[in-house]
Amino acid sequence: MTYLSQNPANFAETVATFELASVNDIVKAAEVASAAQREWAAVPAPARGRVLAQVGRLFEANKESLAALMTKEIGKTYAESLGEVQEVIDTCDFFLGEGRRLYGQTVPSEMPNKQLFTFRMPVGTTMIITAANFPAAVPSWYLVPALLTGNSIVWKPAETAGAVATAMANIFRAGGVPQGVLDVVIADGATTGAALNEVLERGLIQKVGFTGSTEVGRKIGELCGRHLQSPCLELGGKNPMIVMPDANIDLVVEGALFAGFGTAGQRCTSMGTLWVHEKIYDQVKNAWVSAVENAIIGDPTKAVLYGPMISEAYLNTHEKNLEMIQGHHKVLGSTGTGRITAKNPRNNFLGDPDKGYFAHPTIVEGIVKSDALYYTETFGPLVGLGKFSSFDEAIDLANAHGYGLSSAIYTNDPKNVWKFREQVSSGMVSINNSTSGAEAHLPFGGNGKSGNGSRQSGIWVLDQFTRWQSVNWDYSGRLQKAQMDIMELPYDPDFRL
Repeated sequence: MTYLSQNPANFAETVATFELASVNDIVKAAEVASAAQREWAAVPAPARGRVLAQVGRLFEANKESLAALMTKEIGKTYAESLGEVQEVIDTCDFFLGEGRRLYGQTVPSEMPNKQLFTFRMPVGTTMIITAANFPAAVPSWYLVPALLTGNSIVWKPAETAGAVATAMANIFRAGGVPQGVLDVVIADGATTGAALNEVLERGLIQKVGFTGSTEVGRKIGELCGRHLQSPCLELGGKNPMIVMPDANIDLVVEGALFAGFGTAGQRCTSMGTLWVHEKIYDQVKNAWVSAVENAIIGDPTKAVLYGPMISEAYLNTHEKNLEMIQGHHKVLGSTGTGRITAKNPRNNFLGDPDKGYFAHPTIVEGIVKSDALYYTETFGPLVGLGKFSSFDEAIDLANAHGYGLSSAIYTNDPKNVWKFREQVSSGMVSINNSTSGAEAHLPFGGNGKSGNGSRQSGIWVLDQFTRWQSVNWDYSGRLQKAQMDIMELPYDPDFRL
């Protein structure tokens, strides 16, 4: 089957054409990767690190062209696309050093003439499944550490970002990653699911990494669990932003605009609901609504807040989510809802709306815990607005939906900061900053419906792609039994001063 990757800002333009992989194609890729893994693992870790340093330099040299391709294929603004490629470069730079720091430990033994050691070992062959919204940065969080630690990879990117994935794979190979150690297969979801079941049954895959929806993440978790594997799951979020009475309102508005509507709300860390203390609710509401109404949207190659939805399917889902708006809600933020067209125009729109899949920014005021919009990840330019009267109520609103990816609090009171950090359920917390934004050396991941506690990025991701091996070396010349042949030194239990 042939897949056409279209420019979502101008869907008459085809970015790339792919033949989608079959189940058999994916299984063959896993066989090749499995066969290549041992030889790659035998390359010293510092040498693998140098390969990734070379890869990083090539991403740096191709930064502008890859960013332009990303903007064309998924509609991300060019400024954000440049930042995303920089995240890949930063990840390569970080893990260059980790090639010389894959430390084990020397552990003292309780018996003489015996030494204990620990070693990090690669898990084997991995299957990485990634989404379209961050087609370069998020894959790098998997690919770079997996390669550094001696694993081979079958990478299944989103079909809608296939051109970016192909370009990235070419850069990895040009940087020195051997053929077979990293392979890209572009397939639809049903085919991927069937293939994943088969490669796990055959023992070709020892680790699965998945970024995507909570619904699909549950299915992957169940499938891997049947094979006693723990996948690395980075799932959805309903990320709250809490605004306390002492907050800097200008800073809140800037952060909420970017958190709620940057990338057209198509981030796992996009703000789900802006919760504002009742004392300053009207001030924050009026300033934020004005900022959203006046934000420029449209052509992603220009200076806009956001461009189109990633594809027609994403737009259709967004329009379906608008049906969750109820009678007690008030809709704010734009001159319409749903798709922006000449007949459903948006003020401050840049470009021709009828050429692409553009959507109005939508603020829904009056969110309460019983609303579907409270507990549903909407993944689009659809953000809730609500109020609270106490810190304890804010914590309950931040946690009760069950997601636990990202959160933010705006306050100048250190007591609020520390109480929020201790009581919020999210894996990532921002203070006076957006719910979005990741750095290559800080752990990224969520809890509850946002993931299974696994973490990407920084040194923490090493535990996803390595297994600890413990070694004991007894050179005493006799069998020494742990917990039995213990050296006891004499002491006087009756001694008193």
